[in-house]
Amino acid sequence: MKWKGIADLTADDERKAVTVVGDIQGWHAHVYFDGESAPVAQRVRDQVSERFDIRMGRWHEKLVGPHPRWSYQIGFSPEQFADVISWLALNRSGLTVFIHPETGDDLIDHTAHTIWMGEMLDLNLEMFRR
Repeated sequence: MKWKGIADLTADDERKAVTVVGDIQGWHAHVYFDGESAPVAQRVRDQVSERFDIRMGRWHEKLVGPHPRWSYQIGFSPEQFADVISWLALNRSGLTVFIHPETGDDLIDHTAHTIWMGEMLDLNLEMFRR
């Protein structure tokens, strides 16, 4: 299933989507790139990792998980949200960035609780429906 919008959630999914800020254990920002934009993505990766005390995920030049493009992950705490997201908004260099919280419900976190910078892409959500 590819995520098209809130209408794709079942009634049970919608109930789970209502959570509290205290449920957020951390945040992930997935930076998408392709062969042409890889040098830009590497520069952004280097800069963000130098600026913040964050967890950098692996560099994937293949599709991984629900992600429709090559990507790498930036993991950060709720306390870092404003600083990291503000920096990405100003310094993503045209790359698409998919952001979601970690609340313990992967389906809801990758659908109802998302933030996009740049192009909104369809995710492959089958892995969360099992």
